[in-house]
Amino acid sequence: MNTIVLIGMPGAGKSTLGVLLAKALGYNFVDTDVTLQAHEGRLLQQILDDHGADGFCELEARAMLALTVSRTVIATGGSVVYSDAAMQHLKSIGTVVYLQLALTELLPRLDNLDVRGVVMRHGQTFADLYAERVPLYEHYADVTVACDGDNHDHVVALIVAELTKWGERR
Repeated sequence: MNTIVLIGMPGAGKSTLGVLLAKALGYNFVDTDVTLQAHEGRLLQQILDDHGADGFCELEARAMLALTVSRTVIATGGSVVYSDAAMQHLKSIGTVVYLQLALTELLPRLDNLDVRGVVMRHGQTFADLYAERVPLYEHYADVTVACDGDNHDHVVALIVAELTKWGERR
């Protein structure tokens, strides 16, 4: 468990759980959305508005490929799974954990999709996005943690337990 990479849908809690997991493990924490904003000098939504979905994903992939960390929990943007190169790099530096939540759990958490910087194609609904991304998260995950209905402390404990099991199987 040198580096842990959290993936999942917007609203899954990657950033919040990432901070708590890093604290529990004594690791550093990186939120790649914040890193991308700082590098570009703009909010995610502004980057998306200026570059479109494809341009945004390209910038995001470049930021992932530049990551060289250890003993770090990385909270990724939900769209990182659109870049195989970025995901292969993340898998090479850490264990990828998919934070799995049902669509019905995610929807109440996302009342600000139009300003949040979520990569969605024109006319695409959040349900469409969910259906598109879930197979990608499942494909790249080393470990999947079901987070439905759980509080943050319990989910962190589940992540640690699943990572321990995964490490023992390797």
